[in-house]
Amino acid sequence: MWRRFGQMDGGGLYRQGGVMSERPSIVVLSGRGRHEDPWHDHAATSHALANVLAPVGDVVVRSTLPGVFDLDGVGLLVLNLGRPVPGYVEAQIDGPPEGWERQVDGLVGWARDGGSVLAVHQTALAVPGSDAFGEVLGGRWVEGVSGHPEIGAMRLTLASGTHPVTDRLGGVDAFDERYCGLRVAPTSQVLGWVHDDDGEPHPALWTTQAHGGRTVYSALGHDARSYESPSHQELLVRAVRWLVA
Repeated sequence: MWRRFGQMDGGGLYRQGGVMSERPSIVVLSGRGRHEDPWHDHAATSHALANVLAPVGDVVVRSTLPGVFDLDGVGLLVLNLGRPVPGYVEAQIDGPPEGWERQVDGLVGWARDGGSVLAVHQTALAVPGSDAFGEVLGGRWVEGVSGHPEIGAMRLTLASGTHPVTDRLGGVDAFDERYCGLRVAPTSQVLGWVHDDDGEPHPALWTTQAHGGRTVYSALGHDARSYESPSHQELLVRAVRWLVA
């Protein structure tokens, strides 16, 4: 795993073994197979995420194929995953569930060992039934409780002065969905809210370190239009800088 190491010209170095770099290694995991769904274009949003994060790290995008959760040397893991289409997992199209369970266990272990995770949007629905994965995320979509109004212009209201990710940023304006009714762990620190059509606030951005690493979850990112927002881009860059600090 890449770790912060020393100072250089006011910045820092990252080290894996004897290899030094001024930039962290960032892997965007793009949902495919049992980690995709029919409502999200994972390829487009993962590409958009990679473009936004390129100024702050060395970014690669990987599809969630068997073996993709080998995280040796990864400084930041970006999760852009979804909930599988009903019947896909049962058909074992991409292998038996036991193999995938071991891979998810490896991801959870990596995160608990100090790994940094940025999770977006539909990742709150990913890997259903795994409490350990939910612990790493710091919150979850709850079937029958969570939902969202029609996609459109929206605002994410941010807590100011409480965390480096949001301090003095004010808010995020984007074309996106407003996830409402998410279940947030009591150990997570909520940093942003969306409002439903009745004006009620709902947590949509938080951080957690309770599992042993650092995670930022943002409910934004339904499609590529969201990542065109300058304020959304700024939020993501701030999140990455905090996660790898």
